[in-house]
Amino acid sequence: MNCSQAPTLILLGLSSEREKWQPLFSIFLVVYLLGILGNLLLLLAIGADVHLHTPMYFFLSQLSLVDLCFITTTAPKMLEALWTGDGSISFSGCLTQLYFFAVFADMDNLLLAVMAIDRYAAICHPLRYSVLMTPFRCGVLVGGSWGVTNCVSLTHTLLLSKLYFHTNQEIPHFFCEFGPLLLLSCSDTHLNKILVIVLVGILGISAVICIVSSYGCIFYAVAKVPSAQRKRKALSTCSSHLSVVLLFYSTVFATYLKPPSSSRSSEEVVAAVMYTLVTPTLNPFIYSLRNKDVKSSLRRILNMELSQ
Repeated sequence: MNCSQAPTLILLGLSSEREKWQPLFSIFLVVYLLGILGNLLLLLAIGADVHLHTPMYFFLSQLSLVDLCFITTTAPKMLEALWTGDGSISFSGCLTQLYFFAVFADMDNLLLAVMAIDRYAAICHPLRYSVLMTPFRCGVLVGGSWGVTNCVSLTHTLLLSKLYFHTNQEIPHFFCEFGPLLLLSCSDTHLNKILVIVLVGILGISAVICIVSSYGCIFYAVAKVPSAQRKRKALSTCSSHLSVVLLFYSTVFATYLKPPSSSRSSEEVVAAVMYTLVTPTLNPFIYSLRNKDVKSSLRRILNMELSQ
């Protein structure tokens, strides 16, 4: 069979039924614009309000930045394919999309773990919080996460670029991803598959362990608090983060706790849409609607704009 290191690839998209393309385009254009608007507003609220210049909101601003980039990695190409009916993508374009997708997906994962550590320090060690979460340590946590995710993604992408692929192949997805792409290769992908399992597994499992252990300590500390009002106040600072964690990992597990397939099912497509588009869009609204400080900051910004 014909093999090449620069094959022409075709993304099959969300649906093979042409009559659904226009409604899907309208729906996901609205979702994409809401995601852009929500994350930009949250970044603006945190940046403009000096009262929000704390470790908790610094990590939240990083999550909004990552989510903004995350949806921009997959949504424009998907919308283009729905509008034009052309899902073709060059191999270099596919690798570029895959690289940034992996970076931002892993960053979401690690930032949720870092935010859990922050909540642990704030609730379990409130008197030492300012000492534990210094600006330098916050910078190291975020900078280290960016460094790790870029190295992992670069490793996968470089190894993929050395493989040969069947020419003119269809990818049963609306974006480029490791699993479906490896299935199209003419080369031996044993090393690639091992690295995906090991590196992604280490990042994912370590983040989940960090989150679970942090919240185990938090719930234990809150359980020892005698006042019901203080318990509610302590847990209220975690409610938004817990909501985002549950939403993120439920969609991730629904997407990836199965072997990659050469065909697609509606369940897989829905899970991938939730993971790549809906969750990053909902995150800023979850934090905004459940956080008094963010809501008051947004009100002040909007009042200033209206007064001008």
